[in-house]
Amino acid sequence: MALWDRIKDSASSMQAQLNAKKNDLKSGAFRDASMAMCALVAAADGSIDASERQRVASLIMTNEVLQNFPADDLRARFEDYCQKLTLDFEFGKVGVLQTIAKVAKKPTEARAVIQIGIVIGGADGDFDETERAVVREACFAVGIAPEEFDL
Repeated sequence: MALWDRIKDSASSMQAQLNAKKNDLKSGAFRDASMAMCALVAAADGSIDASERQRVASLIMTNEVLQNFPADDLRARFEDYCQKLTLDFEFGKVGVLQTIAKVAKKPTEARAVIQIGIVIGGADGDFDETERAVVREACFAVGIAPEEFDL
């Protein structure tokens, strides 16, 4: 199986798992951690261009699990995290990872946040090494072995 096909299959599988847990994923900490993860993946290479920001924002708005929250609220939080990462990537990343770590005590939410990172990273068919690296860091932030997600 080609790498492209594996990425698509993995992202589809992760999204199906997320959809099955939709009713368990309604907390503010999950919402914030999810938006932080989306911004982190979008900024994985150290910058976020306008088209990338728009693509990720579009994915957020159409993600079934994230429809538990008001779209305007999600967009505002995503933009805020993107801004922090754009101003100073390394410093912003520390804050974003702290936000992600707030779901560490809730394994269902923690796994869902990691899965969202993988879905967002793989949505363009290229879950590249910089995206994989930030998702691995997020795994450590929530206390999940990256190997659980083949990272």
